Amino acid sequence: MTKKTYVQVGVGGRARFFYEAIAGTFRETAELKAFCDTNQTRMNYANQVLQERYDYPEIPTYKAEDFEKMIEEQKPDFVIVTTIDRTHDKYICRAMELGCDVITEKPLTTDEKKAQHIVDTIKKTGQDLRVTFNYRYAPYNTMMRDLIMKDTIGKVSQVHFEWLLNTSHGADYFRRWHRDKRNSGGLMVHKSTHHFDLVNFWLGTTPETVFALGDLKFYGKANAEERGVKTFYNRAYGSEAAKEDSFAIHLEDNPRLKAMYLDAEKEDGYYRDQSVFGDGISIEDTMNVLVQYNNGAQMSYSLNAYMPYEGFHVAINGDKGRLELHVVENTYINSGGDPENEGVVKGVHLLVYPMHGKPYEVEIPMAEGGHGGGDPVLLNDIFGEPDKDPYNRAAGYIDGVNSILTGIAANKSMASGLPVYIKDLVDLN
Repeated sequence: MTKKTYVQVGVGGRARFFYEAIAGTFRETAELKAFCDTNQTRMNYANQVLQERYDYPEIPTYKAEDFEKMIEEQKPDFVIVTTIDRTHDKYICRAMELGCDVITEKPLTTDEKKAQHIVDTIKKTGQDLRVTFNYRYAPYNTMMRDLIMKDTIGKVSQVHFEWLLNTSHGADYFRRWHRDKRNSGGLMVHKSTHHFDLVNFWLGTTPETVFALGDLKFYGKANAEERGVKTFYNRAYGSEAAKEDSFAIHLEDNPRLKAMYLDAEKEDGYYRDQSVFGDGISIEDTMNVLVQYNNGAQMSYSLNAYMPYEGFHVAINGDKGRLELHVVENTYINSGGDPENEGVVKGVHLLVYPMHGKPYEVEIPMAEGGHGGGDPVLLNDIFGEPDKDPYNRAAGYIDGVNSILTGIAANKSMASGLPVYIKDLVDLN
C-alpha cells in the first residue's frame, strides 16, 4: 500500500493525537512530512516527542507565514489542521486551493461567514475535507445510533441532553485562548459541536430553528467577587496568590505543559495558565438551548462548565419507547497527560425502556483507548485501512457545518434574545 503523506499546521495540545498516531501505530500507511506553527519552540518540542517516543526522523518545520512554501516543497496528500479555531478556515481553504485534501480538528470553524467560505472553496476546488468527530466512534454513542436505526424506540420526537464539564477540564477553557469568544466561538461552538453532531448523527437529521440562553455565572472576576474572593492574579506562574487557588495550574510542575507552553511563551506571549477568575473572559459557562430539527424532533440541551464531575446524560423519546445514556468520564486537562487518556470512561449505562415492555440495559463493547476505545477506530479510519462502517461515522464537511450551525445560531440567539433560523446562516446547495 502506498503511504499517504501529511503535513500538520498547529502543534498545540490537540496536535499530539494526530502526529503520535502517524509516528506510532500508522507509520506503515502514513508519513508525516512537516510541521507548521507560529511558535518554533513548540515545533521543536513536537519533533523531540517524535524522536524520543517513536524514533521518528526529525521533520522540517515552517513558521506560519511559510505555510504555502511548506505545501510547495513537501507536496503532501493531506493537510492536518489543528490550529486555534478562528484560523481553521484560513488553512483549510488555502490548502484546498493548493490541491490538498484536509483533515481538521473540530470545530470546523467559528462563524457562518467562515463556514460559507469553506463550503464555497470545496465546491470550487473539488477537494475533500474530513472533520474528526471522535465522539461518534465511542461504542456507547455508536450503539445509540444502532438502536435508533433498528427502530427500537420508533420515531424520535424529543431529546434531552445534559453535558457536565467539571472544575478541571471545564475550568481549563477559561485559562486558555478559548476564553476569548473571537478565538473559539465560545463553548457553544468549540465544545458543543461534538454534542450537536451526535444528535444529528443519532437522529439522521439537521437543525432547523435554535433558541438559547447563556451567561458567565461562575468564572470571571465579578462572580468571584460576589462570592467573597478578595485576592486575584493574572496568571499562576510566579504568583503567590495562585498557590492557594485550587483552580490554578502550575506549568512548571508538568513537564509537558512546561515544554509546550512555559518554555514557548517567550516567542508569542501566550499564557496557558491565566486565572479563571480574571477579567477578559467573553465566553459563557452556563448555557441552555432549544432546537427544532428538520425531521420534526425537538431537543432541550444544557452545558455547564463548573460541575463536580465530568460526563453526560441523554434521554431520547420515541413513539415506541425511550433510550437513556449515562456516562461519567475521567478528569483531565488538555496536554496534561497522554492523549489516549482524554475522555476515558469511568462508568456507562445505556438503558432501553420499551413502551409496553420490561426495561433492560444494553451491554456496551468497550475497548482500550480514549472515548471507550473509539479514538483508535477513528484514527484507523483516517490514517490506516478503514473497515466497512454501517453507521457512516466518517464525518465530512456537511456534517461539520451542520454541527457548528447549531452553536453559531445559539450564540446569535443568546445575543438577540430571539430564535435563529439555520437556513439564514449558510447556503449548502
